[in-house]
Amino acid sequence: MSTDSYDLIIENGTAVLPWGEASADIGVRNGKIAAIGKNLGPARETFNAAGLHVLPGIIDPHVHFRDGGEGGIPGVEDMRSGSLAAVLGGVTTALDMPNTKPPTVDAATVKLKYDYIPGHTYCDFGFYAGATKENADYVGTLEDMPGVCAVKVFAGSSTGDLLVEDDASIERVLRGSRHLVAFHAEDEYRLRERRPRFSVGDPYASHAEWRDPECAALGTRRVTALARKTNKRAHILHVSTIDEFAFIRENKDIISAEVLVNHLLQIGPEAYERLGGYAVMNPPIRSQEHVNAAWAAIADGTADTIASDHAPHSKESKERPWPTCHSGLTGVQTMLPLMLTQVNAGRLSLMRLVDLMSAGPARIYGAVGKGRIAAGYDADFSIVDMNAKRKIENSMIASQCGWTPFAGTQCTAWPMATIIRGTVVMFEGTVPGEPLGQVIKFRK
Repeated sequence: MSTDSYDLIIENGTAVLPWGEASADIGVRNGKIAAIGKNLGPARETFNAAGLHVLPGIIDPHVHFRDGGEGGIPGVEDMRSGSLAAVLGGVTTALDMPNTKPPTVDAATVKLKYDYIPGHTYCDFGFYAGATKENADYVGTLEDMPGVCAVKVFAGSSTGDLLVEDDASIERVLRGSRHLVAFHAEDEYRLRERRPRFSVGDPYASHAEWRDPECAALGTRRVTALARKTNKRAHILHVSTIDEFAFIRENKDIISAEVLVNHLLQIGPEAYERLGGYAVMNPPIRSQEHVNAAWAAIADGTADTIASDHAPHSKESKERPWPTCHSGLTGVQTMLPLMLTQVNAGRLSLMRLVDLMSAGPARIYGAVGKGRIAAGYDADFSIVDMNAKRKIENSMIASQCGWTPFAGTQCTAWPMATIIRGTVVMFEGTVPGEPLGQVIKFRK
């Protein structure tokens, strides 16, 4: 191959570059972006993006694919089905949580997951090491292992058995960390104190009363105090309340914030009345004033990333009475079209969406070569039609559980192609090839 030829040229599209939107062609060579411009020269393959926007590959920094390297949970999710859903939704990289089967909590399970990823994921992949009271003092050694994006602390109980709720243990984790600790920051003690107030069969909206805003705000304040005490950086996952956003806004020197699509687009108590157990997640769907605060955090820069918190469960487990129904909602396949629809509605710009869903996750986690359309970066692209109209349906969901809380939602804008390291892995809703996902690298 001559030095002026390319493996792929994406032509005639509107590229969303770090410095703005531009009518530009993109030349790809050896899986990397080699050139941005016009009249780039010959290519082995071309992709005509006329009428489409070319975004840097979307990163979902918070998924639960349920698979620690032993095949996941049949009928619910595994790496293959979860990553298939990701690329169908325009997502090129996913960062997977540690409460898998088996949980990713020691050197053996980190290596098991790392070795299992090639051949099982359609998208590129990173994953968290789970903190426990047993591994708190050496969790930094897990963080240094290939593929690990951060340490995850469940300071409030959620799905799985990982829980580090007390200040002394959280401090040990922070002191042991060498990179980044990400927190589920609901306060476990408040959860336990409030639980006896509720009974099986109470309305599903009781979930938001039990795990109330003060539960989340108290957890975030505690984590921030410990991060400041140890001089360690912390990332608060699924921030959902007015008080949390206000507090984080005053502590951005040491804290960063993730916002979920569900906390932007679903409102309680209506969501619980309409969806029942299919609205139950942790932290819960909040009332309108908290949704407004989440959008304000998008507008003023308090939010650093948007994620799906894709957490599938079987239909049977979601349809049980509250609180015996499992907490968690699907979302990796639907988050991009849902958020693009908000761009068209004027709630955020396309540049801000890219900042939150590509550049932001790459920056927070230190993902090497991801998150930007720039020379030398991986040739990852989410190519979208901003005018396409599609309705989300359960029948299109690739996750094995087969449901979405957004069934019936009309979207204006849709992912038309997903390109990973210069290979078209999804085109117009079809994924023709076998999984080619790789473990990505992180700056430590």
